[in-house]
Amino acid sequence: MKVAAAQFAPAYLDRAATLDRVLAVLGDAGAQGVELLVFPETFVPGYPSWTDHTDASAFDDDDQKSTFARYLDQSVGLARGDLDTVVTVAAQLGVFVYLGIAERSASGGSVYASLVAIDPVAGIVGVHRKLKPTFGERLVWADGAGAGLVAHDCPPVDGPVRVSGLNCWENWMPLARAAMWAQGPQVHAATWPGSTATSRDASRFAALEGRVFVVSAGAILRSEDLPADLPVRDQMLEHGDAWASGGSMIVAPDGRIVAHADDGTEQLLVADIDLAEVRAARHNFDPAGHYSRPDVFDFHVDRRRSNTATFRD
Repeated sequence: MKVAAAQFAPAYLDRAATLDRVLAVLGDAGAQGVELLVFPETFVPGYPSWTDHTDASAFDDDDQKSTFARYLDQSVGLARGDLDTVVTVAAQLGVFVYLGIAERSASGGSVYASLVAIDPVAGIVGVHRKLKPTFGERLVWADGAGAGLVAHDCPPVDGPVRVSGLNCWENWMPLARAAMWAQGPQVHAATWPGSTATSRDASRFAALEGRVFVVSAGAILRSEDLPADLPVRDQMLEHGDAWASGGSMIVAPDGRIVAHADDGTEQLLVADIDLAEVRAARHNFDPAGHYSRPDVFDFHVDRRRSNTATFRD
């Protein structure tokens, strides 16, 4: 199977322009015969890096409110069809896509960090909202739920392959991983803002624990990627001129790094993987099979989609 991690910079806080970049990368991946393509966390329209590099917790601050309003305005509305063209192109090219988006809530006033699974035949088959935003992310993202903890059958040429995906530090959450391993994935997508220091250990551990290949995708974000009129731009520049360096990698079930993108470089990281390695690695450890103890551990996952209100007319 041929897999790829997309290590690129978004057109920061510009949904339409970033989706154009998604389509360009998708076209390149399709031309190279990629069957599974993974984009970084909230790639569309970008990761809210200002929460770590500005006075993001200042209450009723005009610059913070304006920046959040812009982020909200440029977030992805799934119901209105913002990803329709991506779905169409993925189908034309036969590529299964994991795309990180900032998803606008039904109320129109909140944002979820969502990982969208796009099947080349069935279209959007999953939307996983990050269970718990990490640290400063909680200033801009709402809590997700278990509805998206679903593994999918990716239909490559040689037969279906089971794939799963988690956002960023969800890959450190033992029970989130356990929910995925229980569904028998062979390839796992891990999405990140963009840092080898953040993603390397977690990606290798997930591969070793799940006995899966991990396709780990991180973004690039530099000073030249920031809009000139971003209200918090000057504050961010006080903390350097780059906030995401990539860290994309592809890891084998034995923890071996098969491919690693150069830090700070935009590139499509492509690798051919042999799924027989997954079966071989599970000879001595299968976390959801012969090395599990369901008679001792009782694990329940609520995958119902939670709603603010239920209306009966």
